[in-house]
Amino acid sequence: MPYPFLNGTRLIESSAFVPAPLAGLVLAQFGAEVIRVDAIGGGIDYRREPRVETSGRSLYWTSLNAGKRSVALDFTKPEARELVQELVAQTGNFLTNRAAPWLSHSTLALARPDLISCAIEGNPDGSSVMEHTLASATGFPLLGRDNDQARPVNSQLPAWDVITAYQAAFSFVGAINRRLVSGEGSQIKLAMADVAFSTVSHLGLLTEADVLGRDRPSQGNHIYGAFGRDFQTAEGRWVMVAAITLDQWRALVSCCGLEREIELAEKRCGLDFDNALQRYEGREVIAALIDAWFKQRTLAESIAQLDLHGVSWGKYQTAQELLQDDPRVGVHNPVFERINSPGVGEHIHAQLAARFDGVTRTAGAGAPLLGTHTDEVLHTVLGLTGVEIARLHDAGVVAGPSSDPSGRDGS
Repeated sequence: MPYPFLNGTRLIESSAFVPAPLAGLVLAQFGAEVIRVDAIGGGIDYRREPRVETSGRSLYWTSLNAGKRSVALDFTKPEARELVQELVAQTGNFLTNRAAPWLSHSTLALARPDLISCAIEGNPDGSSVMEHTLASATGFPLLGRDNDQARPVNSQLPAWDVITAYQAAFSFVGAINRRLVSGEGSQIKLAMADVAFSTVSHLGLLTEADVLGRDRPSQGNHIYGAFGRDFQTAEGRWVMVAAITLDQWRALVSCCGLEREIELAEKRCGLDFDNALQRYEGREVIAALIDAWFKQRTLAESIAQLDLHGVSWGKYQTAQELLQDDPRVGVHNPVFERINSPGVGEHIHAQLAARFDGVTRTAGAGAPLLGTHTDEVLHTVLGLTGVEIARLHDAGVVAGPSSDPSGRDGS
């Protein structure tokens, strides 16, 4: 269900993995017509797990490329590269994470001086870096350790990929606005490392290291500067509880019936737990009291009491549990819809999380097979005739959806 805000904007995308495809997905969900230029047979990430067993289609790839168009070309052929350059010249918008001289801004801008290009890089010097090798440098995997733990804790969320994608999409919209005002194009270079380390700065960790001359200690699953932690219920389920504000704290104490125990703990520790920072200082003492409360109750019993007292909490759950049990996920929420992707079938898919009052979303589409829109795009964007397009097919320069490997060998 895309919004119409970027209707009329065409964008060529040449990409793999997460940041650039996700940026293109966001732009498509704002209404842009995003045209992928894909290698015949698929790129490096086309069959990445998880995959549908019968068709071999990657759920990773189809989720990141829903609602886009696909033109399949043999990039080893000069004529295919020229076609891509012509598509960029006609649309004036290019998104990529591919470092190739023939796709450079300086080359492409020769035919389109007001070109907007966004090149997503690893490091600002152009060298490569991956999500987890970058995350290790931010300090966060060390913050996730328990105090007695030496080994870093990696996150399974590709945070820097995702944040880079959204910053790329926002930068692209900013460049479009600039061109509307001044007529100028933009060469945008966005390094994942710059995104990661600027985020570390914006959250105060670099300033803490610079001004206070210290590193933030490992937190485990505690919330820094207040009280919050995970707790295990009687049957072994896990619940996250947060008491950042005074009202949240008092609700938690009341829920657990710990007024007297907390008062004694405050006297023993010389702390006032109504103060968020002092709650943080006494977090282990508080956690021990609350831990005993959870261990005496099942998940259902715990949730009933937490809700009754207005405690801020969340249960740990799998993706299947999220889909099946969480009332925030499903087609009753306008963010979600069911779409159909070839080789996958009907499945749930999220559109933009932003909800604009009074603006109607249109129905979304699934991810295309490679080359689904080859003929259509070559005709409508470049004005090629049927004879010219047929010649390109015969020469192996381009291909249609029949060239997609999905389902041909089940691998």
